[in-house]
This record gives sequence, C-alpha cells and structure tokens, in this order.
Amino acid sequence: MTTPCLRAQRKEISQARSYIKSGANLDKAAKLMKDLLAKDSANRHNPKIYTTWFEAVEKQYAVGNEKLYLKQAYDTAALFNQAKEMFDIISQLDSIDQSQRKKYSEILNNYRPNLYFGGSFFVRKGQYNNAFDLFDCYIGTATQPMFARFKYSQKDGRLTEAAYWATYSGYMLKSPEKIMKFADMAEGDTAKLKYTLRYKAEAYQQLNDDENYLATLKRGFKAYPEFRYFFPQLMDYYNSRNDYDSALATANEALQVDSTDVLFLFAKSTLLLNMGRNDECVRVSERIIHINDTLPMPYYNLGMALLNKVLDLEKDIRKNKKEITEVYRQALPYMEKYRALAPDEKKKWAPALYRIYLNLNMGKQFEEIDRIINI
Repeated sequence: MTTPCLRAQRKEISQARSYIKSGANLDKAAKLMKDLLAKDSANRHNPKIYTTWFEAVEKQYAVGNEKLYLKQAYDTAALFNQAKEMFDIISQLDSIDQSQRKKYSEILNNYRPNLYFGGSFFVRKGQYNNAFDLFDCYIGTATQPMFARFKYSQKDGRLTEAAYWATYSGYMLKSPEKIMKFADMAEGDTAKLKYTLRYKAEAYQQLNDDENYLATLKRGFKAYPEFRYFFPQLMDYYNSRNDYDSALATANEALQVDSTDVLFLFAKSTLLLNMGRNDECVRVSERIIHINDTLPMPYYNLGMALLNKVLDLEKDIRKNKKEITEVYRQALPYMEKYRALAPDEKKKWAPALYRIYLNLNMGKQFEEIDRIINI
C-alpha cells in the first residue's frame, strides 16, 4: 500500500516542480503540495513536499514584488500574506527536519522585515486579523530556535513597536486573548504606554478580572492622570460599588494635578451630591460654573444640592420656613439654567422645577411644568 502512495507523492511533486520551473501556475503548484499534506498525515514527514511548496510560494512572492517595483498592478495584501506563508511552511519543515535550518533561516531573515511592513499595511487597512497574524509571526521569530543566531531579541529595535500594534489589533478585534499575548512586551514602546495600559485594562474587564482591571486603572491613572480614560473608568468602578470614599480620594488626587480641570471638578461635585455633602457640592459646582458656564450638569448638581438642603430643613418647617423659601429661591436660577442648557432632560429638571414653583407660589410657571410632567 505504501508504494502507490509514494508514487502519488512523486507524481504530485514532479508536477509542482514543472510548474515552478516554467514560472506558470505557481498557485497550482502550491495547492498540489497543500493537498498532499491534507490527504495523508504520513505525507507530513516528507521534507520534499515542504521545500517544493516553499519554492512555489517564494516564486509567487518574487513575481509580485517585481510587479510592485515596476509599479504594475498587483495585490499588495497577497504579497504580504505570501511572506507569512513562507515562514509557516519552513516552521513546519523545521519541526520534522532541522538539516536545512541554516539555509532557510538565512533566506527568511531577508523576508522578515516584510512581516512587520505587512502588519502595518493591514492596520492601515483596518484588517486587524491579518495584521495580528503578521505581527505574531514577526515577534515569534525572536524566540524560535531556527533564528537564534540572529539574536532578534537583542538587536531588533522594532519588536516592542510590533508588539504594540499586535496589541492594538487585538483591542480593535475585542479579543482579550490577543490583547494580552504581547501586551507586556508592548509596554517597552514607552511612547504609546498609556494606550497599551488602556488595552490591558479593557482586556481584564472583558475577562471579568476585577483585581487586575483595578490595578491597571490605578497604574495608568498614576502615570497619566490627565489621559481621558483612566480617571473616568476608576470613578465608574468605585461608584458602581458605592465606594464613594475611594472615588473621592481619586478625585482629590486628580485635582492636585490640575485644580481647574472641569472633568475632575465635576466628578467631585457629583460624588459630594451622592454622599449628601450638599454645602461642599454647592461650592465645587459654583467653581465649575465660574470656569465654564456653558456646561449643563454643574447647574443641575448645584440645584439638587440646594433642594437636598431643603429636605433637611423641612424636618422642622415652622422653625425653618423663611430659610426654606430662601433656599428654593437660590435653587431656582440654577435649575432653570439647566433646563435651558439641557431641554431634552425633562426627567431631571421637570420634577425639580415642579417643587420649586410650587413652594414659591409661581402659579404660571407651575401650571406649565405640571402640563409637561403630565403629558
């Protein structure tokens, strides 16, 4: 039974070599070899199949590269995929026969930069699966025994950048496994470290790894407090767990970096409102409005903080009647300003204005807001 199989192998290999020699039907030559490997697992131990397959793909690559050099029409993506295919072929060959390792490692060393350029090409095209695969192959050569003598890990300055773009591709694919594969190496690209930390944090979040998610957010916030990712995510994390003390400590830490940052101030204002620290919320909200009077939410926070103060005063209405009326008067312009700036947020300003108009005996305004609420 073995003899017919060997004859079939020889026939297919001979046909493929004929195609390669003529320079025509190179894709058919490669397919013949791939089919041989797929048909019978015993074929996977024949080095000639791999070397023939490699020659077919290498010649395809040479044809395409020449066309690009001459500025003739050619599929650039196919060229980069052929570069990767050559590495895949020799990796399989090397797993069964190391006798040709030196020869093919030297050949592939010349092609290796095109794995990096190919990955970059696919990133620009938004083809992130292909981009990740090429960067994965490029980085993988740094630890493969057949390339050991080239010392890529010590000599290749592009490794950390390739790791970053692989991590970025994993992020765009929403694949935590692909994000994490090279994320630690990607941290070596310090110019993009804040983005790498963001991708890692999101990978941990997708994996429901709260401990590492929080640790990465803290690390990112400490290094890049003004980067518009770590601080908001930290605040959301603490708020979702009602850990207002940690959230407030984070807001105060951020304000030590920039005491006029509206995002940091607004976060503190909202926290103080949620914590029932109404006088402090009023002061912080007033500060935000002084810095930027076009933002709606500080007016809402300030108005609600005043209305919350009324609730405390209403525990003894007789004693605090004048003060209650005064606080309603104070809240009125802020809540009306919020309505003007955020007209679609009826669920927020309508109930608040209803209380204010009712308690200030503003009949005309009360009737209008009553109609809005009951529509």
